[in-house]
Amino acid sequence: MAEREHVRVAVIGSGFGGLGAAVRLRRQGITDFVVLERADAVGGTWRDNSYPGCACDVPSHLYSFSFAPNPEWPRNFSGQPHIRAYLERVADTFGLRPHLRLNSEVRGLRWDGDALRWEVDTASGALTADVVVSATGPLSDPKLPDVPGLDTFPGKVFHSARWDHDYDLRGKRVAMIGTGASAIQIVPAIQPEVDRLTVFQRTPPWVMPRADRKITGAERWLHGKVPATRALRRRLLWGIRELQVSAFTKRPNELGLIEALAKAHMRKAIKDPATRARLTPDYRIGCKRILLSNSWYPALARPNVDVVPSGLKEIRGNTLIASDGTQTEVDAIIFGTGFHVTDMPIAQRVTGASGTTLAEEWKGGMEALRGSTAAGFPNFLTIIGPNTGLGNSSMILMIEAQLNYMADFMRQLDVLGGRIALSARPSAVQEWNRGVQQRMERTVWNTGGCDSWYLDANGRNTTVWPGTTAEFRRVTQQVDLAEYEVLRPPAGTDGTSGDRLAEEVAA
Repeated sequence: MAEREHVRVAVIGSGFGGLGAAVRLRRQGITDFVVLERADAVGGTWRDNSYPGCACDVPSHLYSFSFAPNPEWPRNFSGQPHIRAYLERVADTFGLRPHLRLNSEVRGLRWDGDALRWEVDTASGALTADVVVSATGPLSDPKLPDVPGLDTFPGKVFHSARWDHDYDLRGKRVAMIGTGASAIQIVPAIQPEVDRLTVFQRTPPWVMPRADRKITGAERWLHGKVPATRALRRRLLWGIRELQVSAFTKRPNELGLIEALAKAHMRKAIKDPATRARLTPDYRIGCKRILLSNSWYPALARPNVDVVPSGLKEIRGNTLIASDGTQTEVDAIIFGTGFHVTDMPIAQRVTGASGTTLAEEWKGGMEALRGSTAAGFPNFLTIIGPNTGLGNSSMILMIEAQLNYMADFMRQLDVLGGRIALSARPSAVQEWNRGVQQRMERTVWNTGGCDSWYLDANGRNTTVWPGTTAEFRRVTQQVDLAEYEVLRPPAGTDGTSGDRLAEEVAA
């Protein structure tokens, strides 16, 4: 049999995390790598989510790489087409195209303990890699609820992240299931063209005004000609969000003023007290992600929009039945029901040193050392791993911090020399996770009285980082070898003698 292709690093995914990893590897002088992408283009969630009104809820100048500034952002909060175009430019500007393997979905990963490398099975062929960097992201695999009768619904059904642009919504009776970040953008965008729009609201969101506007030509010119102004803008946006963190993580009871502002925002568009009562959350603001919109409440107030304050329970033919008994006939169902965040499908495809999958190891809850490495999975790093999410700032800041950690991980492998692997010590992973969970106990995400997608099936918050982005950057600046076992090949496979080595290296 022909020997399989071997690469130094295999990166999975070509969203912000995957492209960022590719750029960092090239800057590190590592060019022997591939980026494995299941689709036919780069962009990750910003490629997949193309629904009407799709935009980011983080300011553009903060939601972009520090090493790839874009002075031409058109708005404070740019839309999906502009963000996707930005990622395409990153791929071109940094020479990443030769490394891309499109239409190459990863079907399985298996650690070879003798060869100290990963066996990678993809839709376009098999290969091996010394190191795997998983950047599939938590918002990549849509989650559909198990609703009785859904399979017999005669109309159109699709998830917000798999929008069917060939289906014409004009004049249709449409159901929007969910009131999350996607729904509050979709509803105002499609409300003017549908005949009737019914929103199934299991839990109302807290919604704040969206300070969006066009960025003027003068501003764009200044940011292009004087980079310091662009950097200052980014730093101000970052600093404001850093100052907000303590309220979320240490003093949730101080968020009452923000709730009052959100209620005032609602009152501007929703005049009926009974309707406002249905739309007012009964949990502390921030427990779920705070949403930003100037058009959500006005859309709900339109005469062709109904809000059912209940989740979807059952479907009988064209009739949707809510948990409160409300019945609605529709032609199309749009699910805005989120993603597999705490049960990422990629974990089912990764088999580690003990022969178990990452999903099996994580059945009690996801946990990884510094959000990056899991015990029993040598030379395997995750970008946007467990407890690296944010509730108020830009995930690009967290991604870049993890890229620092990845870069030092690669440097440590080079310094140690030879065929080698680093495997996170179970004790180090447990200690890190214990500290994160202890800090999580007092945060609004755990004490705010809501059931959010931040929590896993066991009720543990394995998603959010309970601190500032500056702190996370500090703790991921470099690899502490005391937290790792250093693995070398068994005797006879690498010119060495004796038993397999698992070296303990002091920091």
